[in-house]
Amino acid sequence: MKRALWALHLVAVLIVAGCQPGEFSKKAAETKREVFRYPIVTSPTSLDPGVVQDGDTIDVLQQVFEGLVGWGEDNRVTPVLAESWTVSDDGRTYTFKIKPDAKFSSGRAVTAEDFKFCIERNCDPKFSSPTAGTYLADIVGVREKLGGKATEVSGVKVIDPQTLAITIDAPRPYFLGKLTYPTAFVFDREKVTDPTKEINQITELVGTGPYTYAEFVPDQIIKLAANPGYHGGAPKVAGIERPVVKDPSKRLSLYKAGELDLTMLERQDIKGVEADAELKDHLKLFDRPALWYIGLNTNMYPALKDVRVRQAIAQAIDIDEIVNNLLGGVNKKADGIVPPGVFGYRGTGKTWAYNPEAARRLLAEAGYPNGRGIPELEIYFREARPDIETVASKVVTDLKRNLNINVKTRQMEWAGYLEKHNKKEIPFFHMRWAADYLDAENFLSTLLAGYGSENKVYYENPEYDDLCRRADSSSDEEERKRLYAQAEDIVLRDAPFIPVYFQRDAELIRPRVKGIRSSVFGHLPHTTITLE
Repeated sequence: MKRALWALHLVAVLIVAGCQPGEFSKKAAETKREVFRYPIVTSPTSLDPGVVQDGDTIDVLQQVFEGLVGWGEDNRVTPVLAESWTVSDDGRTYTFKIKPDAKFSSGRAVTAEDFKFCIERNCDPKFSSPTAGTYLADIVGVREKLGGKATEVSGVKVIDPQTLAITIDAPRPYFLGKLTYPTAFVFDREKVTDPTKEINQITELVGTGPYTYAEFVPDQIIKLAANPGYHGGAPKVAGIERPVVKDPSKRLSLYKAGELDLTMLERQDIKGVEADAELKDHLKLFDRPALWYIGLNTNMYPALKDVRVRQAIAQAIDIDEIVNNLLGGVNKKADGIVPPGVFGYRGTGKTWAYNPEAARRLLAEAGYPNGRGIPELEIYFREARPDIETVASKVVTDLKRNLNINVKTRQMEWAGYLEKHNKKEIPFFHMRWAADYLDAENFLSTLLAGYGSENKVYYENPEYDDLCRRADSSSDEEERKRLYAQAEDIVLRDAPFIPVYFQRDAELIRPRVKGIRSSVFGHLPHTTITLE
C-alpha cells in the first residue's frame, strides 16, 4: 500500500515538474479545440450496425463503419468502399470492385469475404437483426437464410478478394440506396467473439470509417477517436464527443456556454434564438425527407379495424393548428405519405381535412355515437422530444373535444419504445419515418404494404399491395410514379396513418465549424470538418 502511494506521489511530482502554472488549463483548452462536440438526445440504442434502427444512433455509427456505397452531397449514391460497380443487362446482378487501399482500423485489408460474412451474419436467424429483412431481403437467398432454410446467402458471391457480386430477385431501381443502410456495413470479423449476438464491446466493433470507438458510457457519453489510417485521408480533428443530453434546455445552455459546437433545437426555442443578437447567425434550417405521422394499429385496438373510425379520428385532429401554431410553422404540413425530395412526391395528396362534424357522423355510423362504447386509447411517443409531446397532447385534446374519445399519453424511453414497436404492440402512436433512400418504395411499400417489413399497423388492402408491387419492380419511371400515386390515394383514404408534417431540422452551428458536409439525410461522416 505504501509503495503504491509513493508511486502515485512520484507521478504527481513528475507531472507538476513538467507543467508550469496555467499549463493544465491551456492543455485542456487545446484538447477541446481539437474535438468536435455535439449532443445525442438519448443514449445510443446499439453500437452494432446489424441492429441499429434510429437516426440519432446511425449518425454515430456512420463515423465508424462504412459500406460499399453511401450518400454524397448531391443526394446520390456514391462509392465508399467500392471503387466502382457494374450492373448486368437484366438489372439483377451488381458486381463491385473493392478499393485496394481500404482497411479496417485494425490495419487488416478489407476483402469481399468480409462483406459476405457480415451480410450472412446479419441474416442469421440466431442473430435476429431487426433491419436485415427490410434492407437486404431483395438479395437472392436472404429470405431463406433469415428463415433458417439456408446456411448461406446464395445471392452474395465472392469472385476474388477484391470483387463481390450481389444478385437480387428482380430489377429494383432503388436497390443501391438500400446498401447505404448500416445493416450492409462491414466490420472486422476477426475481432468478433460471437457473431450470433449483438456486439456491445467497443473493442470488438472495428470498422473502416474515419473514426474509431474510444469510449462509451451508457446514458453519459460516447467518444470517437480519429482513424489516422483512414483510406480517405485522416480526419482533421482529433475526435468527436457525443454527450447524452436529454433535456433540450440543457442542450441550449451548454451551447451558449461554449461546451458544444453544434446542437439541435426544439421548435419552441427558435424564436428566442432568432431574437438573440449573437446566436441568430448560428441558426441553420435543413429540410429532411421525413414524415411525422400518427399511426393506428388495427390489430391492437379492434375499433380501428373499421375504416370509418380511422377516418373520423383523421378528421377530428386539427393538423393546421399543430403545424402552424403549436410548432411555430417551421415544418411543412404533410400533404401525403411521401415527402418532398423523394421520388414519387406529388404535393397533391388527398389528406383528410379538419372537419369535426363529419368526424362525429362517421363515428356514429360506426356504432359509437358521441364516443359511447369506444374503449379508451393510449398514444405512445418517445422521450426527450418536447415537439412530439406537444403533438400527442393536442391529439388527446382534439379527440376528447370533438369525438368524446378518452386518450391517455404514454411517454417511453427510446430503446424500450423501439422494442415494443418492433413487436407491433403499440396501438396508437406518434413517430417519424425518415427516408433511407429517396424512393416512394421506402415509404409506401416498406411502411404500409401487406408485405412491407415495417408495416406496424397491420394495414391490409390487396388493391394497394398490387399497385405497390408493380411499381416496386417497374423500370419505367413514369409508370412507377403513376402507380405509387394511385396507391398513396388509397392509403390516405383508408387512414392507417394520419400524416402530420414533413420534417425541418433547426440546428445551432458555431462559426468555428468548417467543412461540414451534408445531404438531405443529414450531416455526412465528418471526414473534412475543421475547427478554428
